[in-house]
Amino acid sequence: MVKGLYTAYTGMLNEQKRMDIITNNLANTDTTGYKKEGVTNQSFGDVLAYRLKDNSTPGVDPHKMGTMSMGVQLGETYTDYSQGALKQTGNTYDLALSGKGFFAVQYTDKSGATSTMYTRDGNFGLSKEGYLVTQDGDFVLNSNGSKITLDPTKTTKIDSSGNIYQADKLVDKVQITDFADYNYLQKYGEDLYSTAAGASKQTSSAQVTEGYLETSNVQTVSEMVQMIDITRDYQTNQKVIQTIDNTLQVTANQIGKL
Repeated sequence: MVKGLYTAYTGMLNEQKRMDIITNNLANTDTTGYKKEGVTNQSFGDVLAYRLKDNSTPGVDPHKMGTMSMGVQLGETYTDYSQGALKQTGNTYDLALSGKGFFAVQYTDKSGATSTMYTRDGNFGLSKEGYLVTQDGDFVLNSNGSKITLDPTKTTKIDSSGNIYQADKLVDKVQITDFADYNYLQKYGEDLYSTAAGASKQTSSAQVTEGYLETSNVQTVSEMVQMIDITRDYQTNQKVIQTIDNTLQVTANQIGKL
């Protein structure tokens, strides 16, 4: 078979994956606290170099190269946790984090099971019962892992450490959690993160700003430029396949008759 067909095919698959991630980032440009994603690529040269340096099997000829695609191999999808810009809202219960860390919330799934999730989306409010909740109704947790209950009739003030004051009296503190390794965080959906086994919590140094929200860290212009590059790369691979296909047709229909 013609290797060029598979090379172009893997290139098209790679660009399609990149395009899916770019479009998802653009769709979440206005999502509070959203962190953009990216994807890595592994070229043939990178894979070959890795195989040549692989000494896991002893011997003079430790291993065979085996079969390898001559095209692009998809890498891994990663999340960019860089800080997003802060937007003023004036809402007392809107909180933004500056620095590394997450708000902890008690998430309830469709089956009624509860678990602790983490988010950068500080678009909070008070329920009828006085609980501090997210826009989806999940309870915001305090430093002890309990629900935060406030008196809606009293003036509320939240300082940079997450301490909550009502009528100049300290009543609770918002839990802000950080992690030693963000590779143990998994995007759950609804702007929430779950933790994988082995996740190690640590003290967060993030500062809380009342009356502000952290915007998405997606740079629209940058994403659009990448989208144009992806489209051109995809079209280039298409032309490669069309060219090889035309060559095969000539070979089969004209040269093959001689």
